[in-house]
Amino acid sequence: MTAASAAAIVAAQWQYFLEESEGMVDPAMVRAAYAQPRLRELYPGVSHGVMFFSRGTGPSATRVGGSVYTRVGGRFWVRGPLGVGTLGEVDTLDEAFALVVASLPEDCGPAARP
Repeated sequence: MTAASAAAIVAAQWQYFLEESEGMVDPAMVRAAYAQPRLRELYPGVSHGVMFFSRGTGPSATRVGGSVYTRVGGRFWVRGPLGVGTLGEVDTLDEAFALVVASLPEDCGPAARP
């Protein structure tokens, strides 16, 4: 599959979350993540109200950056990738996704199809 088709898959997933995220994750979380250009290139995922990102579009894709969780009291907890631990606890979604972007590997490019 070409890079263009991987980009189309990523774009479609973002569009789905932007339009249909209610009930899966806070729509404000999706919008804040989408506002980050580097995250828009990655394949977004959600589970139990947590948002995360992958370098690939397949089921075995490796997660990169961190995952953003809503904490009691309105703060946001950013957990790093496997083996990294906590990246921080912040007051806003913009701060949370900035931590995710800062934790991306330097060679992290757009998501690709496996």
